[in-house]
Amino acid sequence: MKTRHFKGIPRAAGLVCGIVLLATTFATSASATTVPPLNPAALRAAIAGLPNDEASGALVQVRGSAGTWVGTSGVADILTGRPVPANGRFRIGSMTKTFTATAVLQLAARGRIDLNRTVRSYLPDLLPAGYAPVTIRQLLNYTAGIPGIRIDHKDPTWFLAHRFDTWTPRQLIDLATAGQPMTFAPGTKQDYDNIPYLVLGMVIEKVTGCPYGTAIRDGIIEPLHLSATSVPGTDVKIHGPHAHGYEAVTVDGHTDYVDITEANPTFQWAAAEMISNAPDLDRFLTALVSGRLLPPAQTAELFAIPNVPDYDGDNDPGNDVPAHIGGGLARMTVGQVVFWGKTGDRPGYASGMGTTLDLSRRLVYSVNTLHMGGDLPKVAQRVIRAAA
Repeated sequence: MKTRHFKGIPRAAGLVCGIVLLATTFATSASATTVPPLNPAALRAAIAGLPNDEASGALVQVRGSAGTWVGTSGVADILTGRPVPANGRFRIGSMTKTFTATAVLQLAARGRIDLNRTVRSYLPDLLPAGYAPVTIRQLLNYTAGIPGIRIDHKDPTWFLAHRFDTWTPRQLIDLATAGQPMTFAPGTKQDYDNIPYLVLGMVIEKVTGCPYGTAIRDGIIEPLHLSATSVPGTDVKIHGPHAHGYEAVTVDGHTDYVDITEANPTFQWAAAEMISNAPDLDRFLTALVSGRLLPPAQTAELFAIPNVPDYDGDNDPGNDVPAHIGGGLARMTVGQVVFWGKTGDRPGYASGMGTTLDLSRRLVYSVNTLHMGGDLPKVAQRVIRAAA
């Protein structure tokens, strides 16, 4: 959500680690979307009553030609009662994947990455020798068939014991693949997971010779002036205004709140490590969907949902549902409104961004959850319905 109209992106000063911003503006063609009138009362009601048993606070921004609304609820700090700042920064979790996908597609537009080439052609020793070939495009759209890490990293006991650990992407990929067969033949099903995007981060580093975050900074953050957005690396803090994240735990029959705001995000790396705020995410999504960050062919890849079923762990086609995620953006239909965007969550934070293709209705939200893992928080579900 934002009310800024994007005027254009300044030309990059030069080539930095293999990334330059495409200076030409490319626009996607999108027919007008009919959205219902904005309902501020429904949005206020969606986040009312915080803190509660589910969340300590929330922020919502809705922007676009069909109306604007910004609101917060609850507290940023349980101890002081400080209110949630509307421009507060938060851990964006898997929305990081959209940034990583954009960096890959920028490199593809420059001929540095070929989406049809295999991972093995870039990183010969990364995946087990017995694995079938996996292409870069299959990583982007989650059809690679690479197994995930067999660790519940959103289990409170595991998280609290390991939240300050530093991991390398190679360690994580080895944890997932060592002694494990492929989940399915590449290109036959869609299985949403972090591992494909960790591999993409390593491919970016291979072709640029720099940390993957440099590609995101040079190609997205700096050109769009996303001053609240960062790729933190091993930095455990959220710098600038933000609401704290907590985990509610029961001790001797009463509830305590463990502050889990600080955490080392290297376990998530190129799949889910970034920090941002609602104004920056709206600016990014607006530029991305309108074709200002990528040429038409690469912009189309963001929306290219593969014609395969979602992986459900069995071989019964009778209960299959179709894939819904493209090469960077997911499709969500709410009533008569189709949003394109991405959700994300980290312990203490559940967030999302979405827009209609014509940008008339754009939503960014963050909810400070009190129980890590699990389904989309009820307050977030209410926000999405109210925005639609």
